[in-house]
Amino acid sequence: MPGISRKAAIALAASASLALLATACTGQADSGASDDTSQETTLDFWHAWSAPSEVKAVKDLVAGFEKTHPTIHVNVVGNMTDDKINQALRTGGGKAPDVISSFTTNSVGRFCSSGALVDLNPFFEKSGIDPETTFPKAMNEYTQFEGNRCAVPLLGDAYGLYYNKTAFEKAGIAGPPKTWSEFEKVAKKLTIPQGGSYKQLGFMPDYHGWETTTEHYLGQFSPTYFDKDGKSNVANDPAFAEAFTVQKKLVDALGGYRKLETYRSKLGDEWGPKHPFHTSQVAMQLDGEWRLGMALDTKPEFGIGVAPLPVPDDQADQYGKGYITGTIAGIAATSTKQNAAWELVKYMTTDTDAVVNFSNAIHNVPSTLAALKSPKLKYDPRFKTFLDIAANPDSTTAPASVNGGVYLATIQEFGYDYEGGKATDLQAGLKKAAQQIDTDIAQAK
Repeated sequence: MPGISRKAAIALAASASLALLATACTGQADSGASDDTSQETTLDFWHAWSAPSEVKAVKDLVAGFEKTHPTIHVNVVGNMTDDKINQALRTGGGKAPDVISSFTTNSVGRFCSSGALVDLNPFFEKSGIDPETTFPKAMNEYTQFEGNRCAVPLLGDAYGLYYNKTAFEKAGIAGPPKTWSEFEKVAKKLTIPQGGSYKQLGFMPDYHGWETTTEHYLGQFSPTYFDKDGKSNVANDPAFAEAFTVQKKLVDALGGYRKLETYRSKLGDEWGPKHPFHTSQVAMQLDGEWRLGMALDTKPEFGIGVAPLPVPDDQADQYGKGYITGTIAGIAATSTKQNAAWELVKYMTTDTDAVVNFSNAIHNVPSTLAALKSPKLKYDPRFKTFLDIAANPDSTTAPASVNGGVYLATIQEFGYDYEGGKATDLQAGLKKAAQQIDTDIAQAK
C-alpha cells in the first residue's frame, strides 16, 4: 500500500484496535436494516487514501456508483486514520460514517468481535452473492472473524520478489530462485564486498528491513497461527521454527546481523527514490505490487524482474504462492442507512468493472476472482505475477484476532531478538511468545 509501511500499520492497528470499544449490535438472522433505498439519502464514506491520484480514483469510483444509484448520494471524506475511524464508530451520531475503509486488515478481529461493524453475511445472502466464490481465498479469510463477516476486501496487496536482472546476468544467474536453499546461494552470489561493507548486497534479510517482516516471511511457510481452541500455535507448528531458521541462516550467510544493520542504517528509506533496490545497493527485494511503479519512476539503470517469493524446499510444488493483505470496507453498526450503505459496499467490492477501474487507477491488486481475470485490467506485464499470487489458493494471510495485530507484533519482537543474538534458544523463545500471545488475547476478551 503506497504511503504506509506495513510494519507501521501493524503497530497502528494493534494500538487502535485495543482502543475500540463495543458499540451497537450487529445484524440478526436478516440484516436488521430497514431504510428504503428508493428514497433520497446521503451516505458518509470515510477512507484512508491521501495521495491526489488516489483521492481522485475514490471519487471516480463513487461517481460510478451514484450514476447507477441515483437516489443515493455519497459524501466522501479521505485521509482518515484508523484512530479517527475507531473514535467515530464508538461515538456514533450524525457525524459518524456510514461506510468505512481501512488499510489495516489486522483490525478486522476487533471490528467484528466488538460489533463496531455489522455482520455482512445477511446482506450477501439477501443479494445472492457467495463470498467463497467471489473473493480470493486469503482475502475471504482476512475479512471475517469467528463466522462474523464484518468486512469485505476492497483491492489487495500481494507480496513477491523483485530482482535486478542486470546483476543476475553479471553473476551468471539464469533466473529467480524458487526455494529458500536456492535463494541463499543466489543472495550470496549477488553480494559484492567492499572494504568492511558491501558494494552490492544480494538481499537484506533483517526484520528491520523494507517489508522483510516476520509476517511476510511466514506467509511462504503456510503456518497455522492458532489451534482449534484459539490458542497460539507458534511453538507447536514447525512452520514457525523453519521460517525463523531460514531467515537467521540468511543473516549469518550474508555477513551477520551487526554488519548488515550497519549497512542498512546508511541506506535510503522505504518510500523515497533512494530505496536501496532502486539504487542497486541491494539486488533482490521482498515487496508488494506497488514497488514496481515506484522503482520504474526512478528510471533505474538496470532491468527489473518480478517473481513469486521462494518456498520451503519441501513445498516446491507450491511455488507461486505469496502473502496477501489489503484494504477492507465495512458498514458502521451505528448507521441508520445500512441498506443504502450495503449498496455502496456491494458496488465498490463486487462489481467487476468498478473493481477493475479502481485497480487500474490505484495500481493495487483486484479483490475479486472475476476482476483478476478481466481483459479490462491495464498493467505492466510484470504486474501479472501479483495477480497470479492473489488468485493462488495456496497464498496465505494472517488470521484475524480479537486484539488485532498484537500477536503479530509479539512474533516480530521475538524475531528482532533472535536475529540479533539476544535470544539463542529458538524453541524456548517461540514457547514464550506463544504464552504472551495467549495472555494478551485472554485479557482482550
